[in-house]
Amino acid sequence: MAQIPPSRRSILAAMTAASQPAADQLRKLLEPPTAKCQVVIDTDTYNEIDDQYAVAYGLLSPDRTEVEAVYAAPYLNNRSTSAGDGMEKSYEEILRILKFLGRKSEGFAFRGSDSFLPGPGKPVDSPAARDVIDRAMKPRKAPLYVLTIGCPANVASAILMEPLIKEKIVVVWLGGTTHVWPSAREFNLQQDLHASRILFDSGVPLVQIPTKNVSEHLRTTIPEMERWVKGRSKLGDYLFGQYIEYEKDRAKGKPWPYPQSKVIWDISAVAWIVNPRWIPSALVDSPILTGDFRWEQKPGRHPIRVATDLNRDAIFYDLFEKLARTG
Repeated sequence: MAQIPPSRRSILAAMTAASQPAADQLRKLLEPPTAKCQVVIDTDTYNEIDDQYAVAYGLLSPDRTEVEAVYAAPYLNNRSTSAGDGMEKSYEEILRILKFLGRKSEGFAFRGSDSFLPGPGKPVDSPAARDVIDRAMKPRKAPLYVLTIGCPANVASAILMEPLIKEKIVVVWLGGTTHVWPSAREFNLQQDLHASRILFDSGVPLVQIPTKNVSEHLRTTIPEMERWVKGRSKLGDYLFGQYIEYEKDRAKGKPWPYPQSKVIWDISAVAWIVNPRWIPSALVDSPILTGDFRWEQKPGRHPIRVATDLNRDAIFYDLFEKLARTG
């Protein structure tokens, strides 16, 4: 078993000492919600084409989600030139989705971190991180749910900047793999190892929705999109057009059309709020995320909640019906 470096042990000790909720309080915060939740959505919206559905899904579920803000998260792949460029493109995509839904962006959409965390325990200040802190510290009867569907740089920075928010928020994060998988590597997690470790080490109430074997089941196809999304609303037509362009680019020389499906990963975080019964989960001891992207189990660590399965059909039916109501 790999040893935790002394420098990281000191950081872990400091995190544990800095306003970690008591065990009973933590378990209470991690209970699946039974009433309407106040949420913010932290999203790398332009990374591919699934975050757009999640943002819309959250805003179109007012019986279960009161969305207070949407944050742009950094990312780096072939759709960006840097983490900051990815964040800016995500911010612009957020504005487009809000326009389709007739929502104003002022005081609602915020730019996030323009880089990944530069080192352990080193936050990146941003309007999004400060807004998380400001909203979390307001008096509430229930926690603020931070639906994090990208690299967790914004929420990790907020936790480091003001550890007291750990008693007032629940992070619902789409990221990583199931803890029995040989590798923890996954796009959201590996983009910023330092930020991802904060989620597992700080004691913040965390609901993890793994990609491998859980959210990867949220697949849809062109025929299904044509039947349930295309032509039913202006936003639906926009999302369908994005889907087609993404798949054409992904085909790379294959005959078109070809047998394919696309995972709409990020709607899982919203679905857990809308109806937790659709996404069964369990309390487990928080694992240690190693520097070589593996999970190490250490009994006695603080609990987190981990999704174990999902009802793919129920989630898509709910999403598609709500998209059709946007006009």
